[in-house]
Amino acid sequence: MKKIINTVNAPAAIGPYSQAVEANGTLYISGQLPINPAVGKIEATDITAQTEQAFAYINAILTEAGYTFADVVKSTVFLSDIADFAGMNEVYKKYYQTECPARSAFAVKALPLGALVEIETIAVK
Repeated sequence: MKKIINTVNAPAAIGPYSQAVEANGTLYISGQLPINPAVGKIEATDITAQTEQAFAYINAILTEAGYTFADVVKSTVFLSDIADFAGMNEVYKKYYQTECPARSAFAVKALPLGALVEIETIAVK
């Protein structure tokens, strides 16, 4: 059985997808962009601020579904420029310090709304 997870503390989906879906004790969080949900735009201009914002939304969705960062088993980080890897990683390591999840991180040609970063997450209870 699957359950759709939504919270007002993260941006609404900008397409035909859910913020997250829980199925069989696994939470699949869609890629989180650093969009300010109050205005529907990206306001942060550097990689660290955008990564912090994406993690704030991941936290809100985890919390809404009853999970924590300790439950995260996999992250996928999309960067608009691989040169931003170090800046993203500085923020990332604040959230995962021990028993870190598996992770992929790579550059893509472009991200929606001109974002510098998008992070998708899988958590398991």
